[in-house]
Amino acid sequence: MIRYFRAIFALAMLAVLSACGGPEPESKIQGYDGAPVTQIFVDKSDRKMYLLNGKTILRGYDIDLGNQPVGHKQFEGDGKTPEGMYFITHRNPNSAYHLSLGVSYPSAADMSHAMSFRQRAGGDIMIHGRGPYGNSVDKRDWTAGCIAVTDAEMEEIFAMVNPGVPIVIRP
Repeated sequence: MIRYFRAIFALAMLAVLSACGGPEPESKIQGYDGAPVTQIFVDKSDRKMYLLNGKTILRGYDIDLGNQPVGHKQFEGDGKTPEGMYFITHRNPNSAYHLSLGVSYPSAADMSHAMSFRQRAGGDIMIHGRGPYGNSVDKRDWTAGCIAVTDAEMEEIFAMVNPGVPIVIRP
């Protein structure tokens, strides 16, 4: 009987505390019910990224790249954005850059190339928002090799793109 009263009391306290909490913060993760994204295409020279369903462009975005945007990423810390075909590996809702999608760089070939120079290929390449740091930067191509869009655009991209989607990054 005492357990019953304790359970009722605990539920009542939980209800009181939840009523005092104020409104929930607005979620940065949107829903999406349109055509699936089957490929991402990045044109580094035009600073554009496109989400595609087959050959149909669903959305296009202006992008920022690594702080040394010309050429393929070869080594950790070179500030370059990779070129070639990769895949989206994961979704990170807790990114320091608002939201992010992991890119499968480095490939086995990227690692082999870097190792032949006794270097590391680097990693942790993402498509991400600007976040507090990016919003404080007043220049283009400020990332360490990632692809950046506005936070609002990243919310849309995050809702549309799932792990496994191929990403083609062209010079």
